[in-house]
Amino acid sequence: MSDLLSDLFFIFQRLDWLGVVDILLVTLILFGILYLVRDTQAMVLLRGVILLLIITVLLTSLANLPAFSWLARTALPALLFSIPVIFAPEIRRALERIGRAGTFLPANKKKDGLQMQATIQAVVSAAARLSARQHGALIILQRFDRLDEYVRTGVAIQGRVTPDLLIQIFYPNTPLHDGAVIISGDKILAAACIMPLSASGILAHTPERQMGLRHRAALGISEASDAIAVVVSEETGAISIAHAGRMIRRLDAERLENILIAFYNPEKTDRENFFRRHFPYLFPRKDE
Repeated sequence: MSDLLSDLFFIFQRLDWLGVVDILLVTLILFGILYLVRDTQAMVLLRGVILLLIITVLLTSLANLPAFSWLARTALPALLFSIPVIFAPEIRRALERIGRAGTFLPANKKKDGLQMQATIQAVVSAAARLSARQHGALIILQRFDRLDEYVRTGVAIQGRVTPDLLIQIFYPNTPLHDGAVIISGDKILAAACIMPLSASGILAHTPERQMGLRHRAALGISEASDAIAVVVSEETGAISIAHAGRMIRRLDAERLENILIAFYNPEKTDRENFFRRHFPYLFPRKDE
């Protein structure tokens, strides 16, 4: 123990501003990793790996255990090589987010804005009518990330987005009502698409646990991409929206439209101010 304390004291004596910057960079990287894997099964695995490393370091530092030290030195390289396999989805998501940092908006903003305005109105109208009838629906709005791998799992449509077409697709017991509709611009790319299910525990901690596969799929695609998912519950008719692994529930048509406009027209509507105005419970006061 005294050797460990003397080593720490020696390190702090030699610490300079460059060392402080080095430590801050490592801390920032670790914080980014923890932020990416929050609310996922990978968080549980990462917690186990960190706990195992701490126990190994303590046992090898505080006691003379030759056999255990040999086992730790032998197993540690294998553990490091297994990390990219275990955390492959999170690593892929992080690289995609870094790649999106250099993504620019389309050149023809006016045309794209008109297309998205018509699409938003069609989606809101269809969601409101499906909600009134309690017909389940899952509508995915593509943004910067391409969803070709999910489009290929469904039936190609390539039709213009209209409320009547969306209502017909999600009519119960029709061939295309199961799965998701993927929309890009003003076109429905495909229907009956298979979405990845969420690996987070968000739905398990909700007061009402009747949310099923549609909500898990909505959260799943929002975790795997920057797409926006609109869900209509078949049991209650409630409208929800998912983005970036978070879900806002019990929306009416007006709020749904405002949220979609906030995503696609940031110059017209400030997103944070909008959410603060309509959903103040998401931003608790500092004195609470």
